[in-house]
Amino acid sequence: MTLKTSYTLIAPLYDLAIERATRAARRASLAQLPTEPARVLINGVGTGLDLPLLPQQHQYVGLDLTAAMLRRALPRGGGLDFRPVLGNVQALPFADAGFDHAVLHLILAVVPDPDAGLAEVARVVRPGGTVLVFDKFLRTGQPAPLRRLANPLLRRIATRLDVVFEEMLGRRPELRLESDQPALASGWFRLIRLRRV
Repeated sequence: MTLKTSYTLIAPLYDLAIERATRAARRASLAQLPTEPARVLINGVGTGLDLPLLPQQHQYVGLDLTAAMLRRALPRGGGLDFRPVLGNVQALPFADAGFDHAVLHLILAVVPDPDAGLAEVARVVRPGGTVLVFDKFLRTGQPAPLRRLANPLLRRIATRLDVVFEEMLGRRPELRLESDQPALASGWFRLIRLRRV
């Protein structure tokens, strides 16, 4: 099953599964957006759970792989300068340095190639811009045998359980870590802020 197919099927149930559990972490992450008006990419916007939590002064582009997810996001974009775009996180249809900031909530551990996803974000965010990440990551050297055992099946349906953020970041010298805080599940989910240098 492809990621596009599985998330088309998951779309009607997605909010029930994660909205309440992730709301506070999403709010904390999005509170780090600057106050001055900017162009912001919501990369992997999904059903738009971030949209009601966003400040209104920015221009937002919300990208997702599936039309089913974007259809659910549209009503949540009311009151915002919001444009939905159908596209692939691993091959963004945007120009270099076209965004001031990017938000990656629960997407890097979902895509088949998270390295490509992070590289593409680094490409489209201008130098000096920020990248806000909220996702689940293993730490370097963390055994996590149950997560690794479940990963081959779950990565085909919905999400990866084996992504090590530090390894990805080590391959992106143009991104500098500014903060990394535990968010949920005893630090498995983390709130990370990066700066594009």
